Amino acid sequence: MYVVEVIDLWKRFGERDVLKGVSFNVREGEIYGIVGPNGAGKTTTLRILATLLKPDRGDAVIYGKSVTREAGSIRKQISYLPEDAGIYKHLTGIEFLRINGMLYGLKNDVLEEALEFAVKISGLGEELKKPMGSYSKGMKRRIMVARTLMTKSKLLVLDEPTSGLDVEHAVYVRKVVREYVKNMSATCIVSSHNMLEIEYLCDRVGFMKDGRILLEGEPRNLKKDLEVENLEEAFMKVVGR
Repeated sequence: MYVVEVIDLWKRFGERDVLKGVSFNVREGEIYGIVGPNGAGKTTTLRILATLLKPDRGDAVIYGKSVTREAGSIRKQISYLPEDAGIYKHLTGIEFLRINGMLYGLKNDVLEEALEFAVKISGLGEELKKPMGSYSKGMKRRIMVARTLMTKSKLLVLDEPTSGLDVEHAVYVRKVVREYVKNMSATCIVSSHNMLEIEYLCDRVGFMKDGRILLEGEPRNLKKDLEVENLEEAFMKVVGR
């Protein structure tokens, strides 16, 4: 079963076509990675899936609903983590999580259960009682991941979830995402320019460059078919064709 069907997406900003007919499908329970360099069109694709942008042409269908015609219904079923998500430096971590839960319409016992889940995911412990203005970049990213997952949505849309993080924090975030998808029977679409991260995290991968998906498949099959040792080499071999 396909949770997401992306059909010939085109998007132009000014005189530049950022997306040029992007198409791919994502199965239920799958982690699908969009990998490519900066400017490839990854963020634009995810923003369309998150219903923050409308395509100029084409469509995407999420749980049977169109992003161009039924955005309101789709928003109730997804959680989106932007690459540069801001924080409120004067709020404590726990206040931030509580407010976000309330914005999602969570109340009473359901809200408290979601908060407990978010606290566990963040791994920040007593630091959640401190203002977020005192947090390191890694701590801020961890709390944003917790905010994204606390509503237990069935579809995660994650844009560069470990961007700028050190190895320790990046490994932690990747582990949290994999465990969430497995334990919640969820589905995830994630973008990154980090090929090794995508190779570890994803069940299937789409190579993206200049607004197009050049090739997609399971990481191990891509490496085998292209006779390379890792996804970086596979990507460069495809780009160089």
